[in-house]
Amino acid sequence: MTAERQIKVFDLQTEKGNLKSIIDRVVDQASDIVLGKQHETRLALACLFARGHLLIEDLPGMGKTTLAHVLAAILGFKYNRIQFTSDLLPADILGVSIFNRETGRFSFHPGPIFAQLILADEVNRATPKAQSALLEAMEEQQVSIEGETRALPTPFFVIATQNPTYQVGTFPLPESQLDRFLMRIKLGYPDAKAERALLTGCDRKDLITKLKTALTEEQLIAIQDAVSQVHASKDLLDYLQAMINYTRRSTDYVSGLSPRGGLALLHSAKAWALMQGRDHVLPSDVQTVTPHVVSHRLHLIHEPNETNTYTIAEQLLSIPIP
Repeated sequence: MTAERQIKVFDLQTEKGNLKSIIDRVVDQASDIVLGKQHETRLALACLFARGHLLIEDLPGMGKTTLAHVLAAILGFKYNRIQFTSDLLPADILGVSIFNRETGRFSFHPGPIFAQLILADEVNRATPKAQSALLEAMEEQQVSIEGETRALPTPFFVIATQNPTYQVGTFPLPESQLDRFLMRIKLGYPDAKAERALLTGCDRKDLITKLKTALTEEQLIAIQDAVSQVHASKDLLDYLQAMINYTRRSTDYVSGLSPRGGLALLHSAKAWALMQGRDHVLPSDVQTVTPHVVSHRLHLIHEPNETNTYTIAEQLLSIPIP
């Protein structure tokens, strides 16, 4: 295996016939709407390819909802948006059975969770009871309602947005729910060039309807299957375990990375490597995804402020590479 080798996952039915060209086309289309956020878009795709779920934390008005809507349009997903508020109930998410007078029976009316891409908008503005309605769906791709288990569509991808926890009316997500998100990213303010384009151009949301589907459902599922086949060498796993063990030995953190957190780091690195056209993981792949995989899983003992966790995660990048 060489670093130059391009993985032929399946017949991509493109002029170049490789995965990288597909990814570039998706990112280029998204970048026409969400300006200046190519790297964040690639991270969101890596999260999807690794069969994870994405948490986007930032101030209101930074483009979090727009990014979710753009990805749904480009990927051709059935898309539902759930606005989380303090009075939201689990039935508003999962659905409810209603009595039909004509048949004399209850009939189930599915909630908005029954879609391929779910935008849980401002998820931390709902109460913990409503937030917990997402747990089974995100972990098992199914929901249990009134004693019956119902499968959710495939593929299934949750993008949740949350406002900073210091803002009024927010309910911090519990650790168990944060752990269900493979990655957490921030969009941040646009650079000067991107902001000038926003100020002088048309409304970016008007352009969403003009987006074209760049990836079929069959292609996406094949890519997700291919992620598990990406090779991680013994030395790479040694490096990964050194990072995991550092978090567990350090006295700076409330607790170290769990086995699920370690797997999240490996799967994310594999997805990133695949997106670069490689069939094996490099340390640089691990380093790219580390801040976004562990930032919401690590908490300082003396400074439990979540806004600092990206800096905390960067401590792991100082660990020597074997």
